[in-house]
Amino acid sequence: MKFDIITIFPDIFDGFVKESLIAKAQKKRLISIRTHYLREWTDDKHRTVDGKPYGGGPGLVMKVEPIYRAVKAIRRLNLRGGLTSKSRVILFSPRGKQFDQKIAKRWTKYDQLIFICGRYEGVDERVANHIADEIVSVGPYILNGGEVAAMIVIETVSRLLPGFMHDAESQTKEDHAQYTKPEVFERWRVPKVLLSGNHAKILEWRKRKS
Repeated sequence: MKFDIITIFPDIFDGFVKESLIAKAQKKRLISIRTHYLREWTDDKHRTVDGKPYGGGPGLVMKVEPIYRAVKAIRRLNLRGGLTSKSRVILFSPRGKQFDQKIAKRWTKYDQLIFICGRYEGVDERVANHIADEIVSVGPYILNGGEVAAMIVIETVSRLLPGFMHDAESQTKEDHAQYTKPEVFERWRVPKVLLSGNHAKILEWRKRKS
């Protein structure tokens, strides 16, 4: 699985790609994470990626031209690498559909996910209408840009890939209350049912706590 990230702040990902299971998955060649500096696809001396919105309004809007060129070049690079054209272009936007586990599972079927990380007041709507295959939001809130959203998606999708997790059950395991030693800390005790050895009762308890 190749993750290609189009951004004007590629350094944001430095720590993310070098730590924990994400780093190990890259070493095992289960995933590849590449950042692409959007300004490389501009054609003016100031390397401009934004402009004032037509019709007026606050702030700046990211331009369509460099994003179009970046996506086209990255897809071409993928084909030269011997992979199929089974890719998906994702634009992050607060107006997009809510990203969830079902979407993450569907995206594991692709060879390549290309993420467009917006900034400023947003992205020229022609990107959403003609370049992106899907527009998604990672939550009912507004971020400064799409970079954190890309990290969330990469981690969620990667967990579902065979060989990523040490424990296969951890890929899809639902969250529930967990305890470990000591049995008593201050006055706070581990629930007795977890110490009972009765697996049926433990399973029932965990279902209630999930």
